[in-house]
Amino acid sequence: MKSLVARAVLRAADAVTTPGVAPAARLDTLMECHGALLAARGPGSPLSFADFRNQIRGDPSCLLPPGVDGWDIDGLRMVDADGHVTEDAFDIDAEQRLVLGVLRRSNRGTGLISGSDLEDEVAQETAFAQLSKTGDQKSYEDGRNALIRHPSGPVSMLSELQLPPLISDLYGDIAYASAYRDWWFACPVCQWPMRVALRRESSRVIGAVACWHKPHQRIGAAYHFRPTEGPEPPELQPEPPAAPPGPHEAILWPDLQTVPPAQPIEGHKALARGVWRYTCVPGLAEIALRDRLVERGLQVQLWPSLDAYDLAVHIENRKETLRVDVKDYTSATALSELIHAQEGDRGGAQWLVVPDHRASQVPLLSGVGQRYGLQVATASAFGAMVCERAGVAWS
Repeated sequence: MKSLVARAVLRAADAVTTPGVAPAARLDTLMECHGALLAARGPGSPLSFADFRNQIRGDPSCLLPPGVDGWDIDGLRMVDADGHVTEDAFDIDAEQRLVLGVLRRSNRGTGLISGSDLEDEVAQETAFAQLSKTGDQKSYEDGRNALIRHPSGPVSMLSELQLPPLISDLYGDIAYASAYRDWWFACPVCQWPMRVALRRESSRVIGAVACWHKPHQRIGAAYHFRPTEGPEPPELQPEPPAAPPGPHEAILWPDLQTVPPAQPIEGHKALARGVWRYTCVPGLAEIALRDRLVERGLQVQLWPSLDAYDLAVHIENRKETLRVDVKDYTSATALSELIHAQEGDRGGAQWLVVPDHRASQVPLLSGVGQRYGLQVATASAFGAMVCERAGVAWS
C-alpha cells in the first residue's frame, strides 16, 4: 500500500512541476492519481481532491491512512523549493518497487504491475541482460565499467563505448530540469547531469546547480552562477565546501577539485534516471572500494560470476574470501524489506556494505541481516577491517 501511495504522489508531483503540460492533461493525471490514492487508502480513509492537491508538494507520509508508519527520511518532501521533484521522492518509489519486484518474482504475491513500473523494471533488466548475455566475465566487467563511468556525454563519445544497442537506447536527451538555456553540467562525482534552478536573492537572480543525488551535493557537487545573456555559457562557482571527512573516510572521498564546465545540450545524452541511480551510483562505491583495497595489496574481484554479488575480497594470509554486496538505498526500511524478501542476499554475499553517508542505517540493517547471517558495515569500516585482517594499513 505504501508503494501505491508513493507512486500516485510521485506521478502527481511530476504532473504539477513539468512545464508545458496542457491544463486538461495535468488535471487528468491528478484525477487519476487521486483515484489511485483513494484505492490504496481504502473506504475508511477518505481524502478530498482539494486536500490531495494541497499536499502534493508536502510530506507524502501525511497521505498515508491513519495507523500506517511514514517513511524513514527526515524532512521528506515530494517537491523542493525550486519546483523540482526531489531525489527522496524518486527513491522511495523506486526502492519500494525493487522490493515488490523481488516478491513478485518469488511468487509471494504483490498484485498487478503497472505500465510505468514495468517500463522502469525492464530498463534495469535490459542493462543487466545485455551486459551478461555473452557469458564472458571480462566483457561484463568492461561493459558495466563503461556504463558506470559514462552515464552521460557526447553521442560521439558514447558510441565509442561499444555498448549493446539496447543499452544505448537507455540514453536519452538531457532533461529540462538539468538545462540552463542550451547548456548542462555534469556532476564531478557521478558524471550525470546536475539539476539547475534560478533563484531570486534580494534584487538579483542567481543560478543554482547541484547533483540530483543528495550525498553528492553534501560533499561538494553544488555550485552557483551568474545568469548570462550572450552566447557564452555561464561559469560555475563552488558553494562552501563540506566538512572534511575523517582519516578513515577520506580514503574513499572523490576528487572534487575540478569545477564542471558547461556543455552543450545538442549532441549529448544521459542514461535513464533509474539505471543511473541504481547501477551507476552504487557502482562508483563498488569500484572505489575495490581500487583502494587493490592499492593496499589485496586481491579483489569485481562482480564475480556475472554479478552474483559485487566484490570478492581475498585475504591471502588467512586463506579466506569475503563476499560483499554494496547497497546505496535512501530508505533503510526499504532495504531491510529487501533483505527479508531475499532471505539475506540473493547471490550469497556474507557482507552488506553501505557508503559512509549511510552510516545511520547500519544498526537497523545489522539487526535484520543477523537473521540471515549477513554482516553489515560502512565502506570505510569494512576497508579498515579487511586491511587489519590482511596485516596492512587502511589509513
